[in-house]
Amino acid sequence: MRQKRNDFNYRVGKVIVCAVVLFVLIGCVYTPYDPNGMNGALKNAAPSLAHPFGTDNFGRDVLSRVMKGAGTTFFVGLCTVAIGGIIGTLLGAVTGYYGGLFDEILMRLNDGLTSFPSILLALVFVSILGPGKYNIILALGIIFIPSFARVVRSEYITQKQMDYVKNAKLMGASDFRIMFVHILPNTRPILLSSLTIGFNNAVLAEAGMSYLSLGVQPPDASLGRMLSEAQAYLFSAPWVALAPGILIVLTVLGFSMVNEDAG
Repeated sequence: MRQKRNDFNYRVGKVIVCAVVLFVLIGCVYTPYDPNGMNGALKNAAPSLAHPFGTDNFGRDVLSRVMKGAGTTFFVGLCTVAIGGIIGTLLGAVTGYYGGLFDEILMRLNDGLTSFPSILLALVFVSILGPGKYNIILALGIIFIPSFARVVRSEYITQKQMDYVKNAKLMGASDFRIMFVHILPNTRPILLSSLTIGFNNAVLAEAGMSYLSLGVQPPDASLGRMLSEAQAYLFSAPWVALAPGILIVLTVLGFSMVNEDAG
């Protein structure tokens, strides 16, 4: 029964993820209207055939802005996990494989960083770098490094004791080859899970930072930025906030279901 439930959740999660990704990809090449095109005669217009998700307080088509904004949010999420994942994996692989003083120093720094809430660290970095899409990518990427490093390090500590690693050493394989040709592929399940969780966290972090006007700046659209702009019109034009809010929920839900039930 548990297995059937897991299979069902996994399939539903895949459907949600595929639908969201398809929506984002379409938005990268096509939107019904110019996402930044204003029309004073259509301010806060209710959903209609011409504008299925209505318009915002500047008369901009909400569907077009959600499609474009989702692409921006996904771009931030992907770049964030790329920075955190690549650097974190390299650090985790080196410290987990070699250990010693270098491992102790890096792990203590890691512990210090992870002792602070990630959103607070992101706020500190953004306050130094300034608001903007690329600055928030850099800030989130840096604070995601410790979590990836810790996961990969623990896997390397376990894997380096395995027989296949000892055999590779006996055959004269270099440390580089052992770390990235022999061990790294065996960390794929836990690494993919960490990447999925990291992407979800990055989407939520971008939404939160842009909601606070510290992330993506106008007139560019992002899901968090749209929620911030819709705040003043929740009762008079709730559709402006509904579409980006639902898309954030579906994104996090879909990836979470796939990640939870894939194992």
